[in-house]
Amino acid sequence: SGIDFEIIIIDDGSPDGTQEVAQQLEKIYGSDKILFLFPSGTAYIHGMKFATGNFIVIMDADLSHHPKFIPEFIRKQKEGNFDIVSGTRYKGNGGVYGWDLKRKLISRGANFLTQVLLRPGASDLTGSFRLYRKEVLQKLMEKCVSKGYVFQMEMIVRARQMGFTIGEVPISFVDRVYGESKLGGNEIVSFLKGLLTLFATT
Repeated sequence: SGIDFEIIIIDDGSPDGTQEVAQQLEKIYGSDKILFLFPSGTAYIHGMKFATGNFIVIMDADLSHHPKFIPEFIRKQKEGNFDIVSGTRYKGNGGVYGWDLKRKLISRGANFLTQVLLRPGASDLTGSFRLYRKEVLQKLMEKCVSKGYVFQMEMIVRARQMGFTIGEVPISFVDRVYGESKLGGNEIVSFLKGLLTLFATT
């Protein structure tokens, strides 16, 4: 790629074989390129401590987020000198594959409500596939208080509030083949509470 990179894999005890794959990658690319961590707190904070680059791309490791979009994120960042480049499922040729109607309606509904109440200036608030300028990510992490699904939304809303610039790249999100989504009734209630809190405080 011609890009100097490192990959930080953060495993929170997932039973899906992440450890074995990380160890194989370390053998192939060397420990200077592959860093495998067990978090002692929030994965973002843990990963950020060890990241040595000027930019950080955050993504799920189950291939719901395809690595082929990373060069597009980098191109977009350079093109507009953006502080954040966010993957969007709801713009251009972006999309979601493998979700049932209920999950699609929840995601669409969450984004619609957020757009109406918060006017964030970005089309996909609940996705987590993003590129951040490292110092911007650090400042946002200091400001954000949410957990779970609201966290991604708060990151974008706070970024706008703090005057950071946001670009978007359409992505295809493919639902995980193995494992279960953690989205349930409690998460939906938490999301709505978080949304109203942000509406009241931003």
